[in-house]
Amino acid sequence: MDPNSSQNQRVLSGMRPTGALHLGHLHGVLYNWLKLQHTHECFFFVADWHALTTEYDNTRVISQSVMDMVVDWLAVGVNPNAATLFVQSHIPEHAELHLLLSMITPLGWLERVPTYKDQQDKLKEKDLATYGFLGYPLLQSADILVYKASHVPVGEDQVAHVELTREVARRFNFLYGKTPDFEERAKLAIAKIGKKNAKLYRQYRKRYQEQGDQESL
Repeated sequence: MDPNSSQNQRVLSGMRPTGALHLGHLHGVLYNWLKLQHTHECFFFVADWHALTTEYDNTRVISQSVMDMVVDWLAVGVNPNAATLFVQSHIPEHAELHLLLSMITPLGWLERVPTYKDQQDKLKEKDLATYGFLGYPLLQSADILVYKASHVPVGEDQVAHVELTREVARRFNFLYGKTPDFEERAKLAIAKIGKKNAKLYRQYRKRYQEQGDQESL
């Protein structure tokens, strides 16, 4: 890796092992990886937990595809000496952070992600009325935040997932990134804006924290 290129910013990208790769993967993803591995710190992973969100009733295809996928990556030139390659389920921190984030993420945030209903319509033959499928974008948020990735190459349909990651990170920091006397200082500050404004502030804050209401900001 060139130490002077792109300030060594970190890239995270993965593929779901749900079958054989095709030309779309080559042109849409792998050619990009071949360039990025020499200019950035890259983490490329087999997203087998993501595959479970739609293939939970057919896990054999996942287990069969994991190694085949990695072999294909190596065959086109993805270099394990230039990038870090790994299988998602081998890193328990992905699941741990996903669980913790699920405790603070409003249900409405996940239900509003455009791909949720779009994919349900496209995959009508599957029973996708599961938390695993609904929480797919949140698992993706955990993937990104675990590695503090600065670059996350995704298709246009998943841009909303990256935006969700930003919102979840802000909410996490709001809830837990406080100094010990934060609440006391906040109460003093709120008291200075008057009773009417203080009441409105508390109402809006509650709506944002509990419902993810963006207008409350």
